Amino acid sequence: MLRFIHMSQYYSDSIFWIDVEKIKANPYQPRKDFDPIALEDLSESIRMYGLLQPITVTRIETEKEDVGIAVHYELISGERRTRAARLAGLSQIPSIIRAKEEDARTKLELAIIENIQREDLNVIDRARAFQQLVKEFGFKHAEVAKKMNKSREYVTNSMRLLSLPEHMLQALGEKRIMEGHTRPLLMLVDRPEEQEILFQDILMRKLNVRESEMIARRIAKERARKKEKELNPEIIEFENRFNEVLGTKVHIETKEQGGKITIDYYDLVDLKKILDKLQNEQSEKLDDENDTSSVLVNDNGDEIVIEEEENPDIYSVMKFSV
Repeated sequence: MLRFIHMSQYYSDSIFWIDVEKIKANPYQPRKDFDPIALEDLSESIRMYGLLQPITVTRIETEKEDVGIAVHYELISGERRTRAARLAGLSQIPSIIRAKEEDARTKLELAIIENIQREDLNVIDRARAFQQLVKEFGFKHAEVAKKMNKSREYVTNSMRLLSLPEHMLQALGEKRIMEGHTRPLLMLVDRPEEQEILFQDILMRKLNVRESEMIARRIAKERARKKEKELNPEIIEFENRFNEVLGTKVHIETKEQGGKITIDYYDLVDLKKILDKLQNEQSEKLDDENDTSSVLVNDNGDEIVIEEEENPDIYSVMKFSV
């Protein structure tokens, strides 16, 4: 028992030189993509200066079919360094051997933590790693966040990325779109056709994040308006009347009390025309209210207009002199 404790401390505190050919990949490694150019650069650095930071492994022993025990090492962290060392032609690399055999959850957890701390994970691998912790190992979002020293919202939003179609995730992984572009795309996750149109616009028109969000919000608003109009057909009638009078698109947004009218215009000239129309409508209304003429209808249905005298006293006898 004493010897086991001593060996545990010996393993944990010491660095061993291990044959590269005996090192196997971590099956729970969250990182899937390794940039070949970056690997080549790292391998060149290792050729010149050696591997400065040791990798971390666990020791795996298996019985041979004939006689004896076969030993290999499974990576916990340092797969990128190991790959670069192979490219550099190293036969052995420095390693820290964790004394106890780690379970699958711990291996994944350690691999994620190392990659996140070194900022080596891309957003897709990070999201899949979080999802693996939640689905396979029963972690809550808050528990993942605590272990990764991140907020719960950060974990949840990262995992939401995986609801995007695979080709969009691939574009994100290849950096053809930015992580910020995923927010407007996720706003349209229940409208796949419009989501695809926006995605293609981002690629073809080189839309920035702000422009993409404006388009997504406009689509979301139009969707809300459509539902609103379906529930209240009177809104359509009022909007159509406004459209005819002002010659532009008008939207009426109803609320629990009152509402809001939005008038579209294209430029300042168009805005002035709309203002003139509103002023003309107001002037006509005032003219109607101030109209003092009386209208009568005879037996044949013809209108008889009788102008009221402006001042009934002007024709008075008292106004004339002899």
